Amino acid sequence: MSRTLVATVCLLSLAACGSDQAIDPNSQYGADPVLPPPHEQLVADVGVFETVGWQPGETPTVPAGFRIAAVAQGLSNPRNVLALPNGDILIVESRNEGGEPVQRPKDPIRDWIMSRAHSQTESGQAPSASNRITLIRDANGDGRPELRSVLVDKLNAPFGIAVLDGYLFVANTDAIVRYPFTPGDTRITASGVKLVDLPAGSINHHWTKSLTASPDGSRFFVSVGSNSNAMERGSDAERDRAAIHEVDPRTGLMKTFATGLRNPNGLTFYPGSNTLWTVVNERDELGPDLVPDYMTSVRPGGFYGWPYSYYGQHVDPRVRPQHPELVARAIRPDYALGSHVAALGLTFYTGASFPDRFRGGAFVGEHGSWNRTDPHGYKVAFIAFRGGRPTGIPQDFVTGFLKDGKAHGRPVGVTVDRTGALLVADDVGNTVWRVSHTGNQVASRSPATSTPERR
Repeated sequence: MSRTLVATVCLLSLAACGSDQAIDPNSQYGADPVLPPPHEQLVADVGVFETVGWQPGETPTVPAGFRIAAVAQGLSNPRNVLALPNGDILIVESRNEGGEPVQRPKDPIRDWIMSRAHSQTESGQAPSASNRITLIRDANGDGRPELRSVLVDKLNAPFGIAVLDGYLFVANTDAIVRYPFTPGDTRITASGVKLVDLPAGSINHHWTKSLTASPDGSRFFVSVGSNSNAMERGSDAERDRAAIHEVDPRTGLMKTFATGLRNPNGLTFYPGSNTLWTVVNERDELGPDLVPDYMTSVRPGGFYGWPYSYYGQHVDPRVRPQHPELVARAIRPDYALGSHVAALGLTFYTGASFPDRFRGGAFVGEHGSWNRTDPHGYKVAFIAFRGGRPTGIPQDFVTGFLKDGKAHGRPVGVTVDRTGALLVADDVGNTVWRVSHTGNQVASRSPATSTPERR
């Protein structure tokens, strides 16, 4: 059981799990989060939970005035979702099958923790086939698909996808590959053509590669996470990593767009602008309240601190050698999401069926923490925007993934379909959820002032 796992790890980490978590979680949201002093631990504070999946009839929880239902079940580790204008929905099912060599004495403990955090028991067991894209068709937009097919399979740990100029582009863990594709197709039989290699290799610590096209379709942006927590594998292992790259979709020419982003995901442009946004998983093992994961706009040529500093110019004392000249130009992120929420999905609300207060705001898929005993994340959060900037504190929007000390699901990718409903990929529940507005009364709390649900 989950608490047994926590207790076992507490014994291994001596006093690590006894650290006083005195920080108010609300103080770690927004543009100016409270950051306690860092303290490195032999083994980090840990909270892992048995993953059990969903029983028939069970669903996550949404606010009053909304309805949630499964739009696809029986999937195999769905990690991302893309809605097409014709009502088709592409679901990326993905697993990274590669292992990583042990390089630190505490790595075996950490890896065991992570395997338990991501494993599934019999009741939530995933089908064996994965690393594919499944298509479902909901032509009339009622949330009950009429068709389901495997669009393309035999992929290599895919995550990001985009449709552009007659092609489906897939960001596998090691390359961007394109396939001829016209919306309406239900099966791709042609072989993929590699556009460009991406950093991967035998050590591939953060394997998900997010992908989005610029508003005019002239460029792709692809994210590559770091190959370590805080550069403990050395600089050679981090070549072209912890970065967002710009790619020409016609030639495959790739150049670096921004650096110092430990594990960026959810790349998307703010509606009506050329401003790229991302969510970033920050570093672990500095305490349960360090470092806040964040959401930020991304400046061309910007450096965001990893590994030498966090949240702007707060120096990470573990990293050697230090580079104060880089720390001096590290950009402070726009918005803290809380420590260790593991944000992996981001979308802006561009639909018309939700109430006006949601227009232009951000939905963030928070996969859930492991580096703290008091869980953070395990939800989809909503952050209001005003004038193109985030404001206030997050509002819990889809919750109930973690109940009675067990993880029934864990949200990852999020997007908005053509009806204005929100789609959520749940990789533990092997489900894509659809959240629609019922037209009934909505809870009156403002997203800018509400207090997130505590668990």
